[in-house]
Amino acid sequence: MSRIAKAPISVPKGISVEISNQEIRVKGSKGSLSWIMHPKVRVAQNEGELAVTPVEETKEAWAQAGTTRALVNNMVVGCGTGFERKLTLVGVGYRAQAKGKVLNLSLGFSHPVDYPVPEGVEIATPSPTEIVVTGADKQKVGQVASEIRGFRPPEPYKGKGVRYADEHVLRKEAKKK
Repeated sequence: MSRIAKAPISVPKGISVEISNQEIRVKGSKGSLSWIMHPKVRVAQNEGELAVTPVEETKEAWAQAGTTRALVNNMVVGCGTGFERKLTLVGVGYRAQAKGKVLNLSLGFSHPVDYPVPEGVEIATPSPTEIVVTGADKQKVGQVASEIRGFRPPEPYKGKGVRYADEHVLRKEAKKK
């Protein structure tokens, strides 16, 4: 049985939640998100809180209720404060520059890498070796950060590449003579 599903979701001021049939829509200062819930889950709204309950008392229904509670909470937090992932570029000559809806990366290849920024996500480069990905949708922010990291993941010998700001790269010992 899911214990996370039993915790209510508090809805802060400035965020509106609409529930119609199996669709839930959340609007806030950072944007608006919508999601279609699983048929075995019900969400009730009362006095600034959302309660997630399964329709029937089965193991699968409780699992879906826990998943739904986590996703709806991410929607509420995302529309209120938003999500952020920071990336750092480690390596000589590795640079990033945000130009409108395109992120230009120099990662040691013979050509620059241009990454088109998807809708609903913003990318900022406070310095040439830092990238900040922000947005209301946690899944989309994580996916964009993962795709950028995928162009040149950190290698284990020198640690060069694109890494998350809080990532620790395990270094291997170099070949001995």
